[in-house]
Amino acid sequence: MANDGGRKQFWKRSGSKVPGSIQHVYGAQHPPFDPLLHGTLIKPGSKPPTTPVKLKKVSTFQEFESNTSDAWDLGDDDDELLAMAAENLNTDVVMETANKVIENHSKLQEQHKLQEEQLQEDKPFSELPSVAYDDNRLVKSVSESHTSSSAESVSENSSMQRSQSLPHAPTDPLEGEVADHNTSATPALTEREAFRLDKFKQLLAGPNTNLDELRKLSWSGIPKQVRPITWKLLSGYLPANVDRREGTLQRKRKEYFAFIEQYYDSRNDENHQDTYRQIHIDIPRMNPEALRLQPKVTEIFERILFIWAIRHPASGYVQGINDLVTPFFVVFVCEYMAAEEVENFDVSSLPEEVLQNIEADSYWCMSKLLDGIQDNYTFAQPGIQKKVKMLEELVSRIDEQVHRHLDQHEVKYLQFAFRWMNNLLMREVPLRCTIRLWDTYQSEPEGFSHFHLYVCAAFLVRWRKEILEERDFQELLIFLQNLPTIHWGNEDISVLLAEAYRLKFAFADAPNHYKK
Repeated sequence: MANDGGRKQFWKRSGSKVPGSIQHVYGAQHPPFDPLLHGTLIKPGSKPPTTPVKLKKVSTFQEFESNTSDAWDLGDDDDELLAMAAENLNTDVVMETANKVIENHSKLQEQHKLQEEQLQEDKPFSELPSVAYDDNRLVKSVSESHTSSSAESVSENSSMQRSQSLPHAPTDPLEGEVADHNTSATPALTEREAFRLDKFKQLLAGPNTNLDELRKLSWSGIPKQVRPITWKLLSGYLPANVDRREGTLQRKRKEYFAFIEQYYDSRNDENHQDTYRQIHIDIPRMNPEALRLQPKVTEIFERILFIWAIRHPASGYVQGINDLVTPFFVVFVCEYMAAEEVENFDVSSLPEEVLQNIEADSYWCMSKLLDGIQDNYTFAQPGIQKKVKMLEELVSRIDEQVHRHLDQHEVKYLQFAFRWMNNLLMREVPLRCTIRLWDTYQSEPEGFSHFHLYVCAAFLVRWRKEILEERDFQELLIFLQNLPTIHWGNEDISVLLAEAYRLKFAFADAPNHYKK
């Protein structure tokens, strides 16, 4: 009885907050869990965090446990997905969790489309507010990912005030709103976007940027205002130390233009004229369409690609490399743009010094990217051959029906997936989606080589319904080479990346698992 009395007294003394829930822990291989980004994972009826109240009478541990709210709990209606963090991770749990994420994203996208249609009926887009700044530029901020939360529409005014308190870089429509391509006005930054932008700025403001934290934060997308500096850091072009960055930029830019003086005049020599001719042919095939027709852009791309080919004789120039310059060039140009669309922006209107900086930065960032996938472009392109074979084996495991359907109609993976690997899906999705995709690629270890394989597998299975409906070799191949992604936006890319991450988690550490 004395012992029972002691136990009662012990629990009576526990009147303070008792943190006890197991929190999500994300390492280098786990995408960061952002409560604001993954708001749909919490049920709408969830109660706000509550502070534990001291109980008047607690006699047993069971009563104590049932009557005490955890200081960090989100409420009594927590989604079972969050509860899974308390379990030991295994493949079944992770695959089920990822499926829930994908399902929630899909529902969110459908809800947003319905709300958008209602909004267009009630109020034309031309009446949406814009943000004016002191330098007379009209900056139209955009949402990087559509949200359907009713709380955001209610707090529109407070969100606008929050966004106006933050400095904004010019908006590139390629990277933002894609729901209606015919509208010129776009909504202001949402509260979530302003919060994420704050987090990026705080991280980048320190004397030494924590690159691991920057990768975690960037996995779910990078705000366009800080994308240029973030890409330069994640690619390894700039050092993490702030004091060393300016000196590094000056040295690397000077080094690039020394290459121009040394090599560019040899473009018409007998040894190099074939390379230069092929580059000259390929540049008009780049995107966006209007940008490629500008003589200044053509001149810049010719120099970048020719210098890279001369400096890398093991591979030289290969068709498709020209596409890999475009995202870097567009992102770095947008740093100096006003609110115009990048397709309509006159690059030659920028000062010559700015254009030189953009050119040099694009060259070095592209070089860093190609250093990790150079076997894709050496003789016979063995890297691509290997990845296409791995894609075939992976798809045969994750969706045997699709794999068997392609095989029955004699469609070879090399006939459609070669371009996916060679151009990193740039010919399959709009440029705005490629830029968002590269945010994650640069946040993942070996993102452009290893993780890209799982993105391609998820991308193929995404079209399983349409693929299985096709009953002819020619129709199948035409469909796979012209996939309907013109209206894709950040939500579609987010779903694709979630599915790719699920596949990577299940198969990456067990390569024999997807081999027959």
